[in-house]
Amino acid sequence: MKKFAFLLAFALVSAFALSNFTTIARNPTIAEKFAALGARDEGAAGTYGFDKNHSSIGFRVKHMGLVDVPGYFRDFTGAVNYDPKDVTKSTVEFTAKITSVDTGVKGRDDHLRTADFFDVAKFPDMTFKSTKIEKKGKDLTVTGDLAMHGITKSISFPITIAGFLKSDRGTTLGATAETVVSRKDFGVGNDRKLPNGAEALSDNITVVLNIEANIAAPKPETKTAE
Repeated sequence: MKKFAFLLAFALVSAFALSNFTTIARNPTIAEKFAALGARDEGAAGTYGFDKNHSSIGFRVKHMGLVDVPGYFRDFTGAVNYDPKDVTKSTVEFTAKITSVDTGVKGRDDHLRTADFFDVAKFPDMTFKSTKIEKKGKDLTVTGDLAMHGITKSISFPITIAGFLKSDRGTTLGATAETVVSRKDFGVGNDRKLPNGAEALSDNITVVLNIEANIAAPKPETKTAE
């Protein structure tokens, strides 16, 4: 009887855990969320400014070859100049304040700001400005100049437009992007090795953008009295 009760309890716990895991695994993407809200494929032409309260510029770097350590740049500005008639004529640019780096550990963030890494006293900003946009199916490939630590390199990354949502305040664009850059290409950090020969900090840095950008609704025309 005790064995049966144990097996029954184990089965119930397993079923609950599996159900919970399935719910997490099916968490909708930003594109699915926009679609559920009735997002459109095309928005109004114009300049969409990044909404800092609903956007993030983040990164991941592997430590000791074991785990990815995430971080963010909390202070940034950016804009998408969108052309719905020919999306390849659109442009993207942003600036992130390196001093706003945040990995959740103050001592590590302070170290990242020093000359050992970003050297924010000399190089306070990271900037990106697109030079070309290509359409690849429903997605786009953006190529542009990334400037950081006094070095500028051309990089390309895929960007997914989740859609556009209209309201009485204007139009919101949702987009996600991810790419990998070499920190050594920008002279950030060092090549310190562990006793086993592995790098203390990986060269490849994954940059992740989750962006909501807004354009205000046109103001109604004011009729003048004749």
